[in-house]
Amino acid sequence: MRESSAWRAIVLVALAVGLLARTGRAQDPPKQDQEDYVKAHYTKYEYRIPMRDGKRLFTSVYVPKDASQSYPILMDRTPYSVGPYGEDQYKKTLGPSDEFEKAGYIFVYQDVRGRYMSEGEFLEMHPHIDVKKSSKDVDDSSDTYDTIEFLLKHVPNNNGKVGIWGISYPGFYTSASIIDSHPALKAASPQAPMTDLFMSDDAYHGGAFMLAANFGFYSSFKPMAEPAPPPKVSVPFDFDTPDGYLFYLHAGSLRDLNERYLKNGNWLFTDQMSHDTYDDYWQARDLSRHMKNIRCAVMVVGGWFDAEDLSGPFKTFHAVDRNNPGTPDSLVVGPWVHGGWARSPGDRLGDIQFAAKTADYFRALIQFPFFEYYLKGKGTPPPKAWVFETGTNVWRKYDSWPPAQARPKTLYLRAGGKLSFEPPSENEGLDEYTSDPAHPVPFVDYIATAVPQRYMTDDQRFASRRPDVLVYETDPLEEDLTIAGPVSPRLRVASSGTDSDFVVKLIDVYPDDYPDSDPDAGTKRILGMPPLRMGGYQQLLRGEPMRAKFRGSWEKPEPLTPGQLAEVDFTMPDVNHTFRRGHRIMVQIQSSWFPLVDRNPQTFVDIPNARPEDFRKATEQVFHRKDAPSGVEVMVLPPAGD
Repeated sequence: MRESSAWRAIVLVALAVGLLARTGRAQDPPKQDQEDYVKAHYTKYEYRIPMRDGKRLFTSVYVPKDASQSYPILMDRTPYSVGPYGEDQYKKTLGPSDEFEKAGYIFVYQDVRGRYMSEGEFLEMHPHIDVKKSSKDVDDSSDTYDTIEFLLKHVPNNNGKVGIWGISYPGFYTSASIIDSHPALKAASPQAPMTDLFMSDDAYHGGAFMLAANFGFYSSFKPMAEPAPPPKVSVPFDFDTPDGYLFYLHAGSLRDLNERYLKNGNWLFTDQMSHDTYDDYWQARDLSRHMKNIRCAVMVVGGWFDAEDLSGPFKTFHAVDRNNPGTPDSLVVGPWVHGGWARSPGDRLGDIQFAAKTADYFRALIQFPFFEYYLKGKGTPPPKAWVFETGTNVWRKYDSWPPAQARPKTLYLRAGGKLSFEPPSENEGLDEYTSDPAHPVPFVDYIATAVPQRYMTDDQRFASRRPDVLVYETDPLEEDLTIAGPVSPRLRVASSGTDSDFVVKLIDVYPDDYPDSDPDAGTKRILGMPPLRMGGYQQLLRGEPMRAKFRGSWEKPEPLTPGQLAEVDFTMPDVNHTFRRGHRIMVQIQSSWFPLVDRNPQTFVDIPNARPEDFRKATEQVFHRKDAPSGVEVMVLPPAGD
C-alpha cells in the first residue's frame, strides 16, 4: 500500500524539524562568508622552519593586514594536517573560537615532525628528553622552542608574546611545549591532552584495551613515509556491517583482528595492542612525569563525558601544580564530550540536557579572557578550578581541585541489591553471576560501529536487566548529595577463572515520575514511535573496567587463584555531580563491556594472542560481608550552608 502525498509531506516536515533540533544546522553561519572574512583581514605565509637537528617543519602563519599595531602569536601544533596548503589557500576559521579572529592575533599552525608536510620521524607521543646532550636530542618541547625562536625573528608585527592551545593529540603537543618553555611563551591551554595512554587515556583503562576506539582510530590514522599533503579523498574503514558488536565478536583475538583487517601493516596499532602492560614503552610516554620548568600560565581543559582523554586533564593539571609552585595553573571542566567545548553549544548530550549553552559560555567567558589576560594584559586571571556541576547544572569556582571541603565516604554494597553509606554488619554475604566471553555485556543498547560519544550519559536500564550484571541502589535520597573528585571502587571478589575484568558503573537513577524531555516527541508521535521516557532513567555518570591481574602491579600482572578472595581496588576519573532529592544512587558491576573494552578470556594468558579455547565462562563472586566489604568511595561535599 502506497503512502498518500499529504502523509509523506507531514513526515518529511517532521523529520526535518527533528533533524534541525538535533544538529542546529539552520543556525550555522555560511562557510563562504567565514572564508571571505579571513581572506579580507589576514595575509597567509608558509614557512619550512629549521629545527636544531636540521629537519624542517611546515608552518602556516596568518598575519592581520592591519599593521598599525603589534599582535601576540597564537599557535596550534597538530599531527592532523594544517591544510589547506598554498599561500593562496585559506582556512575558513582561525583560532580556538570566533572571538579571537576579530580581536587581533597572529595565528600559527604547524605540522608536527614526521606528519604531512613536515620532515623527520613521527613517534607516537614522542617521549620527552629531560637532558639534551646534543642537537640530535629533539622532542616536541625543543621543536616548539625552535619554532618560537624563528617566529619572533621572521613574522612581522608580533608583540613578543606567544600562546599555544590544542585539543586531544594537539593537546599533547601543547603540554609538551610548556616543559622547559621558551621565555616568550606566556599562556598555554592543553585541552583534553593525551597524557598517559596506558593509564586511562585512549589506549588502556584499568589495564583493559579500549578496543572499538583504538581500532576505529588507527584504521584511519596511518604512518607516513615522507612529507605529503593529505589525500584528496579519505576512505573510511569498511566494517561491512552496521553492527560493531558482531564485527568485533567474530573478529576473534586482537592478533586475528590485526592480521585480518590491518594486515599487520600499521605499526601504531600493533604497538598499542602488543604493549599490554605498563612497560617502558608506556612509561616513557607519560608526559606528566616531565612537567617541570614551566614559565607560562596554564589552563587545562577537559570534559566530564570525554570518552577518549578524560584522565589526561586531571593528571596534567596536578603535575603542573605539584612541580611548578608559583606558576599560574587552572583547571576547567564542563559537561562535554571529547572536544565538545570547541564544536557545539554544549547544551545536551544524548538524552541529558544541561539547561545552558555551556560551550558557548566557555569560549566567550573563560577561554578567550584567559589568552587576552596573559597575552594582552586585559581582564583578570581565571580561578584555580572552574567546573560545571551536573545534576544542578551550574558552574562552580573552587580554590583547589578536588575542593578542599570534600570528604571521602564509601557507598557499601549490601544484601538484597541495596547500597548504603553504612557498612555491612552480616558475617556472610555475596552475590554471583556467570560471565561468558561468547556473550559479553554490550556497552550500548543500539547498533553502532564507532564509540558513540553519548554513551557516557546513556540509559543503563538495558544492562540492569541482564543476569550477568549486579545492581545495587540506595533508597530515594531525602536531600541533594554532591560528589566532587575521583571515584574509587573497593571490591572484594572471587572468580572461578584465573583472570577477570570487573567493570564498575556509577549511575544516577531518576524518579519514576520524572518528566519527559524528548525534543523529537512530535516527530515520533506522527511516526507512531514511543517517546523517550525519562522516568526511571539510569544515567551513567562514570564507568571503568579493571583487569584483575593488575590488582597488585601494572608492570607485573598476577593470576587470580580460583575461588580465593581477592582485593580489587582502583580509581576512576573525577566527577562533579549532584544527585537530586528523590533520585537514587546506583552501582552496577559486570565483567565485560563490549566492544568498548576487549574481551578478557578469563584465563591468565597473553590476551592479544589468545586462542579460541582460552576464552571460558567464569563464575564471579562479589562479597559484601562484615570482614569483606565491597563498595565505592566518593568525595562528598557538605550541604550548602554547613
